[in-house]
Amino acid sequence: MSTTTTSPPAVKTVEPRKGFFTDTSVCIGCKACEVACKEWNAIPEDGLNLLGTSYDNTGALGASTWRHVAFIEQKRPTFLGLPSARPSSDGADRAEGSEFRWLMSSDVCKHCTHAACLDVCPTGALFRTEFGTVVVQDDVCNGCGYCVAACPFGVIERRTGDPDTPNVGLAQKCTLCYDRLGAGMTPACAQACPTESIQFGDLDELRERATARLAAMQANGDTDARLYGHDPEDGIGGAGAMFLLLDEPEVYGLPPDPVATTRDLPAMWRRAGLAAATLVAGAVASFLGGRG
Repeated sequence: MSTTTTSPPAVKTVEPRKGFFTDTSVCIGCKACEVACKEWNAIPEDGLNLLGTSYDNTGALGASTWRHVAFIEQKRPTFLGLPSARPSSDGADRAEGSEFRWLMSSDVCKHCTHAACLDVCPTGALFRTEFGTVVVQDDVCNGCGYCVAACPFGVIERRTGDPDTPNVGLAQKCTLCYDRLGAGMTPACAQACPTESIQFGDLDELRERATARLAAMQANGDTDARLYGHDPEDGIGGAGAMFLLLDEPEVYGLPPDPVATTRDLPAMWRRAGLAAATLVAGAVASFLGGRG
């Protein structure tokens, strides 16, 4: 039997599809995005103590961390294209006066084209907005957690806390500031970013901008630079939040080849149906044979 599956239809939106392009090469780790996100969306505090491994105090995306700034220290001299840095005489790219580099990146929900979280939600709490983003409706979510297991990035979580914590027990994640988009405003994180590492706009335009930025980075000698989440032909149909990375995705805690966890469900149901039909046919044949 063929194992091919039918891809979900392309996302159709009333407005041009919106999204993020995060250029990690200019992220300075200031966490303005984290603060702006929490303030605008009234997200509870989720950890004020450093983790002991970096300047990170939140660790990962979660129900109360919709933007997470990663701090990754690498003992790997590199040329980042800064005015004070030059390639060394032996041909290796190096940052002058430095024996290591920081990789900083502001992570966020990917708002996948083929969103598995949306596929498995039994109540319709997760829905696709007119901007092409994926949002949780707090008053419809029953806290079942199916979406938590379905997300290939581990983004969405059920919020924990005392009974006074807002939306405790419900699935929570980035909404790409749906309320602000409806008012014609920029998402809070992108508005607050001082270096324009987080860029917001029409997704098609952001893809062109990301491609041009990658070409410029590679022309300046950073051959390890790459785009992540920009390809509409990848396992999630392309992300609504794409990134320019300076190293392998795994270094940033991202899966190298993400796939919608519901991708094979149609084929699985067809096989289950065929198996059930075969069992029924066998039982009928056995019954008729026994009567004969």
